[in-house]
Amino acid sequence: MMVEEHWWNGDPSPRGRRDVYIRTDGQAWEVQAQIGGASGRSRVQQCPSRAAAVILADAWRGSNPSWRGLPL
Repeated sequence: MMVEEHWWNGDPSPRGRRDVYIRTDGQAWEVQAQIGGASGRSRVQQCPSRAAAVILADAWRGSNPSWRGLPL
């Protein structure tokens, strides 16, 4: 799976960091929500399309304006 989009909440602390990724292999799509950085916990949800993955990623990020996209 390759990362198509990546956002983080701007909190650099290990306990406060949150990341959301949209990934694809060209056919399947998934969204990963990660808490606590690389060594933290994560949840992956399969999605039927890119549009569905974007909707889910938006929902998991919520309305907090501190979220920012990261370059790939």
